[in-house]
Amino acid sequence: MPRADDLRRIEEALTAARRVLERFTAGDIAHRSKQGGSPVTEADTAVNEALLALLPRGREGWLSEETADDAGRLESKRVWVVDPVDGTKEFIQGIPEWSVSIGLVENGRPVAGGICMPSRDLTIIGALESGVSVNNEPCATRKLRSLAGIEVLASRSEVGRGEWRRFHDAPFKVRAMGSVASKLALVAAGLADATWTLVPKHEWDVAAGTALVMAAGGKVWTPDGKTPRFNKKSPRFEGLLAAPAGIEQAINEYLSAAIADMKR
Repeated sequence: MPRADDLRRIEEALTAARRVLERFTAGDIAHRSKQGGSPVTEADTAVNEALLALLPRGREGWLSEETADDAGRLESKRVWVVDPVDGTKEFIQGIPEWSVSIGLVENGRPVAGGICMPSRDLTIIGALESGVSVNNEPCATRKLRSLAGIEVLASRSEVGRGEWRRFHDAPFKVRAMGSVASKLALVAAGLADATWTLVPKHEWDVAAGTALVMAAGGKVWTPDGKTPRFNKKSPRFEGLLAAPAGIEQAINEYLSAAIADMKR
């Protein structure tokens, strides 16, 4: 099977991460603030160490939210892009909307990924060449024809800040949820319709989810309509959108109109 070794490594690393996380209790864990104000816990750093020990080999690069960035990754053809605990705020608060996210990037393109959501007992793994599975069962993005009645997963933080009020009369429903990696994984697995964020996200937030959505037959794009490229010097996107193939134009047209109305 194509990418058998990569997928095996991803699965083993996610299993190891879950074992590490069993030592901690979501909602009852101390945290500190990193530079910039984001929270970090002992669980984040412990999972990061486990993933770093299992994933990169040889000349493969590494990019993680919990490791100081090494510019040497820019010279690597293959780079592991991970977020040990995506949704740390939810993890601290005991909200079951967090995940472990592992993405593999080759020549700037996300080609494989794995995301596990321990609180929901979901593990979603896949690669461009072999498709996606959820808990070892094949899956794919949903088949949608329009935005009417679909449910869009939105950032819990963005909704809390009022950034989704512009969509109050939208033809779709909005559900707030933490962890962008989890939202992307649910879209890839056919367990949600679509998701997007119009605020900056780092590569470690979305590398695995991007690989999974694309491997499951969906589309991922940036607000300027481009396919995202990874392993950049500045590992950040100004936003990201993901949905089943065929409704990208409807989403872009609706968002353009909604944003234009906000500026009037």
